Amino acid sequence: MKRALAILLTAVMVLAVTGCGSGQDAPYAEARVLAGTMSGLGEEDPDAVDADLLSYGVVLATYPEAVPYPKEEDFLTETGEVNMEAYGQAYEDWAAASLARPAVPESAAGLDGFFRDSVRQFLGGDQRDRAVSPLDIYMALAMLAEAAGGQGRAQILTALGTGSIEALRDQADQIWSALYLDDGTSSRIPGASVWLDAQMRYKETAMQVLAERYHASSFQGVMGSPEYDTVLRAWLDEQTRGLLKEQSSGVGLTPDTLLALASTLYFKAPWTDQFDAAQTRPDTFHAPSGDRTVPFMHRTSTGTLYQGEGFSAVCLPLAGGEMWLILPDAGKGPSDLLADGSAMEFLASPQDHARTSRAKIVLSLPKFDVSCDLDLKDGLKALGIGDVFDSAKADFSPILEGSQRAVVSAVQHAARVKIDEEGCEAAAFTVIMAEATAMMEEPPTVQFDLDRPFLFAVTAEDLPLFVGRIDAPAAA
Repeated sequence: MKRALAILLTAVMVLAVTGCGSGQDAPYAEARVLAGTMSGLGEEDPDAVDADLLSYGVVLATYPEAVPYPKEEDFLTETGEVNMEAYGQAYEDWAAASLARPAVPESAAGLDGFFRDSVRQFLGGDQRDRAVSPLDIYMALAMLAEAAGGQGRAQILTALGTGSIEALRDQADQIWSALYLDDGTSSRIPGASVWLDAQMRYKETAMQVLAERYHASSFQGVMGSPEYDTVLRAWLDEQTRGLLKEQSSGVGLTPDTLLALASTLYFKAPWTDQFDAAQTRPDTFHAPSGDRTVPFMHRTSTGTLYQGEGFSAVCLPLAGGEMWLILPDAGKGPSDLLADGSAMEFLASPQDHARTSRAKIVLSLPKFDVSCDLDLKDGLKALGIGDVFDSAKADFSPILEGSQRAVVSAVQHAARVKIDEEGCEAAAFTVIMAEATAMMEEPPTVQFDLDRPFLFAVTAEDLPLFVGRIDAPAAA
């Protein structure tokens, strides 16, 4: 994905170490000690939830401060005029920061392939509105690869298209730094967290990597308790700016949960050329289930028309990215494009697409607000990730101490995307839960020779039908 990811900001991650109930020394000695930094959690009593968050926190990740996009109203003098010198300097500072933003290397391994495969897997099939975040799923699976070992890790690395865990963590770190943006006008905010059981014994080296390379906060509490669930949901709502409250309300940890990994992504940006609300009017949308009347936005502009095998496409620029609109040719539908992969191939490198033309584009676009809540287990198995779901094969020794064993019990993904005349707002979260499982040790070998007197019994329905003894069996 050489386009939308090739953008933002040098990010310096600060980690806040707080006390926890694990009974261990404070981990990550190199992290800077900081007071609580996450605010606005919860609606009724955010301060109380904040305190709960801190009380459960092992490591709390904070985000770098971005150079804000200057707004003229912030530079008004006492006479009501804009201080152009101060405004100009602020704009230069913002522009310099924008130019200094890192980009995901063009050689980023596996991104295009995973995005194509996952979108086809999770959006194909039945005809219904839904949305997923392939990038959020990618980051969640990358964290799962850190926690998993053996063949389970190998399967995840293969699905993500990378050859080693070291290469994967480097790439995840680069993606985070390139993606992060929050300048007061546009927001692209990735988040990550690790949720540990209060009795869990975990390996500090794995937690260190998750904190430093995936920018993951970590928490420890009583699995299945209402208090711990409340903090998890509050964290999800904070990271997704409340856009997925309905979906997060159904997220909960069971008493059997040993470990949970959560990844989030929040996006908000205005169109660079906003739609005129006065031009929005009802029109007909031809749905598979029948025609329906919905509000359409309208705009006419000169731009680039992309034509592919079975589709055409246009791009709508956003202040923090872009939205591609892909229209199947007559007689085709979205499932056809997903099945043959043509649209995903195009999105991987639209700048290399040869069939383009300049055109006056009269755009008619329905306003939409689409959301979904998906269980990803079967889809991930179809992508070749199977061992982490198998209690006999799952290996989480990279993060679990001693004889503790776990198996992934659920992978919950929620996403929402909405557009209007002003721009686009979207959010997603992925929560991977691993439950404790019994240690599958090799049973000992026991020699059991009935070469001396013994008893026997024949039972049925827990009733002793026959009981006897053998003192001297008949000779052969």
